[in-house]
Amino acid sequence: MPEAHNKGFTDYLYETGIKDSYATPGFLGAQIFRRSLTAKIELTLITYWDNLESIKAFAGDDISQARLYPEDGAYELEPDLSVQHYEVIEHQIAPELRG
Repeated sequence: MPEAHNKGFTDYLYETGIKDSYATPGFLGAQIFRRSLTAKIELTLITYWDNLESIKAFAGDDISQARLYPEDGAYELEPDLSVQHYEVIEHQIAPELRG
């Protein structure tokens, strides 16, 4: 997405995808990664779920397709239309970072 949309889109992402994820039973958490490219920003959203059925409750039966929102186009996105799913096999947080 163009760098100029960074702040607005991040706010929009919280009001759409993040908010809807939190409202879905089985949602465990999310992370947003950002990296700067030449005149663009790339955001990656990672979500954590308790099982595939919970993802289906959020995304629909075809969990390999990204869930997009009507106003996404206003941010001049180049969205990935497919979603990759992974099983978390290791998760550690340093003791000093735990809440």
